[in-house]
Amino acid sequence: MSVEAGARGRRGESGQVSVSLVAVVPALIVTALATVQFALAGHAALSAATAARAAARASYAGTDATRAARAALPDSLRDGARVRTLEDRTEVELQVPRALPFLPALGVSAAAELGPDGGVPDG
Repeated sequence: MSVEAGARGRRGESGQVSVSLVAVVPALIVTALATVQFALAGHAALSAATAARAAARASYAGTDATRAARAALPDSLRDGARVRTLEDRTEVELQVPRALPFLPALGVSAAAELGPDGGVPDG
């Protein structure tokens, strides 16, 4: 095979790289956005659990559980937080921040319960 024939063969395949790149880049972008969204959901779930524990401690101590839960949350998650206290149980619900505005809204919740050891009142 001559050098000239080899050069012609490579020139015919030069567009294949562009087509492959166009096919792969959108998939990489979607994968990156999904990873970011899962990370945001995980952060919101951990924050909700921390806030629920703080609210349960505050409720057991006789102080304001809602204030304690909101204080335990990062600033970015405080606005949409809902805190419910039912006797010994405290529940915190949050909206997960969205990586892109057109993604569906997701919510996470966590609950914590704190009571006296052994179930004895005023323990």
